[in-house]
Amino acid sequence: MQDLRDQLAESLDEAELNWLKPHIQRDVVVVVHPELDLLDVGVAIARDDVLSVQHWISEQLIHKPSPNQITDWNSDQTRRFQALIVQPYVLVQEAVATGA
Repeated sequence: MQDLRDQLAESLDEAELNWLKPHIQRDVVVVVHPELDLLDVGVAIARDDVLSVQHWISEQLIHKPSPNQITDWNSDQTRRFQALIVQPYVLVQEAVATGA
């Protein structure tokens, strides 16, 4: 049987802002700090690892996008995100720009 991390890895994908907007409106988007591994966070949420999740929240390493952050995202429609769906949430990290 495939383990949870492998299952989540298969659903990890790049998304653009337009795809995320309905999820932002439903208040289910969670921003994951670049220092954290998106899959690690997804596994912790899926396994209901309250201690890890509470620690990340307290350290502001995972959070709902702020109105300022959403405005910033809207100002750059070419921005890309790594996105991972862990029901009912959509975990996102801003994709690191490649090239010049």
